[in-house]
This record gives sequence, structure tokens and C-alpha cells, in this order.
Amino acid sequence: MKSLSIDKNFSKWHNETMPKRSSKKKSIRDVNVLASHIVEQATGESLPKTEDSTKNPAAVALGRLGGLKGGKARAEKLTPEQRKEIARGAAKARWER
Repeated sequence: MKSLSIDKNFSKWHNETMPKRSSKKKSIRDVNVLASHIVEQATGESLPKTEDSTKNPAAVALGRLGGLKGGKARAEKLTPEQRKEIARGAAKARWER
């Protein structure tokens, strides 16, 4: 029986240092953001970042807290039949793609 050997020319076309994904930077689509970046580059100064003052910090904290425990709390409340029904719907949605 013949043993498999690696082609000697393999290393010529295969390069292990090739990037795993495109190194092309994503372009900025928002004209205002692009203008801001151009000004920052030209002047060497960064513009001050403004905080979103429309959000209530207490509400943000509560929302995050609810998000952290939401899935676990919902799973504990579901009956086995409800879980089966949800799983059936999820499987159906996956197979319809």
C-alpha cells in the first residue's frame, strides 16, 4: 500500500501568514461621522464626546439588571409543555430557511 506524501510544491502556494479575514477597513457611511473623523485627523485633536443626557442612569441600571436575569427567570417559569412548544417553533423556523 502506498503511503500518502505531501506534495513538495505545497509550501510554494500555501502561506500560513495569510490573514484570516479581509484587512480592508469598513468605510464610514454617515457623512457627519466621516466629517468628524477628517477634522480629527487634520487637526490632531479629538472632539469632546458628549454623553447621552436623555437617558436616566437609574432606568439604564434597572434595564440591564432585568436583561441579565430575564432568560433564566423566564426558563424557570415555563412548563415542560411550553418549552416543547417553543423548541418546536424554533426548529420549524430553522428548517424553513
